[in-house]
Amino acid sequence: MPERLKRLPWSLAYRQAPRAASFLRRIAVVATHQHCRVEFLGPVRLGPGFHLEIPDRGTLIVGRGVDLRRGFVCEISNDGRVTIGDGCIFTSNALIQCTTSIDIGPRCIFAQSALIVDGSHRFRDPDKYIADQGYNYRPIRIGEGVAVMAKCTIFADIGDHTMVGANSVVSRDLPARCLAFGAPARPVEMLGLQ
Repeated sequence: MPERLKRLPWSLAYRQAPRAASFLRRIAVVATHQHCRVEFLGPVRLGPGFHLEIPDRGTLIVGRGVDLRRGFVCEISNDGRVTIGDGCIFTSNALIQCTTSIDIGPRCIFAQSALIVDGSHRFRDPDKYIADQGYNYRPIRIGEGVAVMAKCTIFADIGDHTMVGANSVVSRDLPARCLAFGAPARPVEMLGLQ
């Protein structure tokens, strides 16, 4: 049997079928979100479990070559806007929740179970149920070439080319070109300085 025929089942299972499924997911997303603005600016990969929830007039703009892998969820409320730059990668089970704006620069990597939100619960009134206290919102900007490791929570800005260590909570703005980790995440080293 020729080598090419031996590779055919592998090619169908691991290349062609996932591409076709991603294409069908993209068509379904655009078809079911006619009431809002959803744009894919070039080829993208939408993995299994991709879910987009925009009940109002929100906006999602996804750049070229973006890889949204298994379990990616994006929830946009009111007039919220999420932009994801060219070449970004979200590995499994990422969640974005937006009411104002979340802008992610090109070529960023987000590892497993990353959470990006532009709001946090108000909680200071002990006599009021937490869900009745409302939220504090602020636009979020994540710069170019940022790397966020597994299980991080982000609700502050991150500068260009910064790396955030696993299990960190970004609750304060991080400068460009640093290594940061912890809860709250703090810069521990400036990158590129020798």
